[in-house]
Amino acid sequence: MEPHSRRRALGRAWNDDRVAPAPVLVQEPGWRRLVPAAERIAARAAAAAPGSAGTPTIVLADDRAVRRLNRRDRGRDKPTNVLTYPPALPGLGGEIVLALGVVRREARAAGRRPAHHLAHLVVHGVLHLAGHDHHGAGEARAMEQAEARILRRLGIPNPWKPRLGSAV
Repeated sequence: MEPHSRRRALGRAWNDDRVAPAPVLVQEPGWRRLVPAAERIAARAAAAAPGSAGTPTIVLADDRAVRRLNRRDRGRDKPTNVLTYPPALPGLGGEIVLALGVVRREARAAGRRPAHHLAHLVVHGVLHLAGHDHHGAGEARAMEQAEARILRRLGIPNPWKPRLGSAV
């Protein structure tokens, strides 16, 4: 789908065949209190990011679950904002797992809306699944620019641009 067509399709209802929503699993009910439309926002952010061949599954979890995964899979005994898992088979979309408490704290500290931070992290995860990374300075800058472009199409402020004031 061409970028212009994709932008128009994002505003349509989810039953539009051209944009299939990413499955969103809410394992931690607190997500619905923090971001009342969490499933819709996460699915819309995933659809806006050019990703791998398949549609990723997005899991909205708690810090404890993400900590366990991070310890098991990365050897780091702490929760992190987002973990991405490549697809088990070609053509599948992989998995993006987000930690409620970490996302809440980061959004508050940065003076951003939790919904905007959620969308940003989903876009970040989809870009990882598509092969982007941020280990080197050049890679990080390219990934940040891609995130900013995608978020701008969603009407979300650039998370890499310093902001004045507090969260709204």
